[in-house]
Amino acid sequence: MIKFSRNKSIFSIFTEKDTFSDRLLIFLFHFGFFLKEYKKTQKKEILQDIFDYIFKELEISIREIGYGDASINKKMKTYVNSLYSILEKIENWDNLSSLEKNQIFESFFNYDGDVSNLIKYFDKYSIFLKNKSFNSFINGVINLKI
Repeated sequence: MIKFSRNKSIFSIFTEKDTFSDRLLIFLFHFGFFLKEYKKTQKKEILQDIFDYIFKELEISIREIGYGDASINKKMKTYVNSLYSILEKIENWDNLSSLEKNQIFESFFNYDGDVSNLIKYFDKYSIFLKNKSFNSFINGVINLKI
């Protein structure tokens, strides 16, 4: 998911900047779609372990940037809440209209332009996840061409 999130063409859709917060939001969208898809077939414990690992690594990354403990706790709470909000909004992604999908991205990104390419990207990513086994992600053996 990190490799998908680092895709520069995604950032060019909605921003000229490649900021930590934008990159993290894109990652959280990837992770949200991942959880949405695999919660149907995987044990909750496995997905919880992945969730815990990702947020532990995120906290370590924030510490390395140089934020203090109080800032880290506040940021972590914000990021966890963002993921839960993403999960709630994408739950019925396949049944949403383009306008509804557009509104989801507008609610997370401060961007007034056309996000139709971002919608197309996540439509393809959703299909990609449906066609890949869970183990292909866990083992790191995937083809990154969507």
